[in-house]
Amino acid sequence: MDWPVSVALAQAVPTLPVGADLHYEPKMDGHRLVMWRTEQTVRLQTRSGRDVTPQWLDLALAGMQLPPGVILDGEGIVYVAGRIDFGAAQARANSTPARARALAEQHPAHYAVFDILSHPDHGDTRGWSYVRRRALLEHLLEEYGMGPPIQAVPTTTEVALARLWYEALQPQGVEGVMVKAGSQVYRGGSRQWQKVRNAMNCS
Repeated sequence: MDWPVSVALAQAVPTLPVGADLHYEPKMDGHRLVMWRTEQTVRLQTRSGRDVTPQWLDLALAGMQLPPGVILDGEGIVYVAGRIDFGAAQARANSTPARARALAEQHPAHYAVFDILSHPDHGDTRGWSYVRRRALLEHLLEEYGMGPPIQAVPTTTEVALARLWYEALQPQGVEGVMVKAGSQVYRGGSRQWQKVRNAMNCS
């Protein structure tokens, strides 16, 4: 897979979709990051393809626990006073490397992973279904004993739980709910997912 990779996108919808084969994830209010574990190091890429490894060096160091050949898609988030703070994530993303290191000492970053694009044993997994990729992601994180700051976002097929996330988690910095079909492959550049944003985040 060539750097930078084109990421899958979401289209905004006004209400939570309901139907067979739908999976729901809380949408963290952070900064989209693709984590590349290479043979020698870890690189971090933005949605636009920019290399922001120096700005998220704490996450890059944490990613060294993963095996070479892994590429993950997720959200870089920063907690301030117990909640996810989008402004803090943006400040980190837009900082100089030196300033980013100072910010990391004050508020370390976390990586909320929601997809796996490559695996050392399976190669490019973008042609796999969401359900199959998700199972591989969970197995990988468990196999390598990954924990904070790198964790998979929760997922559910239960509409009631998705609604609870949407209604109750906004004060914690969850901006809404992502909706993905279990049979979907990963198509970079395509708005194949759906996103329901909390009304307080729609201004």
